[in-house]
Amino acid sequence: MRPRRVLMTVDAVGGVWRYAIDLCRSLNDSGIEVLLACLGPPPRADQVAELAGLLRTQLRVLDAPLDWMAPDAAALAGVPTLLEELARRDGCDLLHLNLPSQAAGLRTGLPVVVVSHSCVATWWQAVRGTALPPEWAWHRNLNAAGFARADVVLAPSASQAAALRATYGLTRGIGVVPNAGQSDMQPSVRRNFVFAAARWWDEGKNAALLDAAAVAMAWPVRAAGACQAGNGQHFVFRHAEALGPLSHGATQTLMRQAAIFASPSRYEPFGLAALEAAQAGAALVLADIPTYREIWSDAALLVDPGDPGAFAAAVNGLAQDPARREALAAQGRARAGQFTAARQLLALLPAYAAAASSSASQAAE
Repeated sequence: MRPRRVLMTVDAVGGVWRYAIDLCRSLNDSGIEVLLACLGPPPRADQVAELAGLLRTQLRVLDAPLDWMAPDAAALAGVPTLLEELARRDGCDLLHLNLPSQAAGLRTGLPVVVVSHSCVATWWQAVRGTALPPEWAWHRNLNAAGFARADVVLAPSASQAAALRATYGLTRGIGVVPNAGQSDMQPSVRRNFVFAAARWWDEGKNAALLDAAAVAMAWPVRAAGACQAGNGQHFVFRHAEALGPLSHGATQTLMRQAAIFASPSRYEPFGLAALEAAQAGAALVLADIPTYREIWSDAALLVDPGDPGAFAAAVNGLAQDPARREALAAQGRARAGQFTAARQLLALLPAYAAAASSSASQAAE
């Protein structure tokens, strides 16, 4: 029931890359090899460099799109066959797919684990407050087919699992395997600035609110992350300092230095940046959304993501009260300490075993 070699899909655009690299390290340490298959835009040189110490992980960059960057379902038609053939040629014995749509139409006899880190349908509901428009319905249909094909479905938070059930009408079980933080994130000397990190072209990250709130904040706001996407989406900061895409090491350095970390996102199925910032010792000011309430509750200030004045007031209150800020940072760091790589692996390996058992049962029928 324990896989020897896992094919894991990944993209180099958002937080799934960080999730996958950290998880590959844990899997490798437990004796499991990983073939990391990257779809969508190729990884940057600094991202590829992160694989240097992972001797049991290999990277393959595939010429295939991500569903949320594809123009239609037809553009994704070849993805299942590509993954099937890659797994067969490379001797993999389990597929760990980080986009549900990638499981739609799979014909492999291998166990299939699908993890829904995010999707267009749940994003649309959270950000726009409505169901997908008809022209985007193919996203929902492909994901639904992927959920049906999977032996096991996972989400990184109970909030995301609930959103999937509501959006897709799922009645099957959805396991929750939280993301893991960085065990070596040691705090440094704090500096008086607010740090934020996200792919800011994504409307769900709520860059407009952060930029509007920055006008009234007592401290400067430094925003790391891409402001331009390959599909034409973009955002221009006018009041916060836009740092652009940074390496993971550079991002961690700023997290260790920042006194406050801010995330005004309207949609976060987990929020790995907030976890790493808390582990680095920054006080958290986060959007009051289901995921952040679930994970951080009293270990962060939770603020209405539609109110820039309230966001600025929360930051300014912490800026003016060092004792409160330090106490909140300590609470956040303690909470972040619960999200370890060991805990993640302890939850994931039984899911792998359940997928293997399910797949074997179906083969025997």
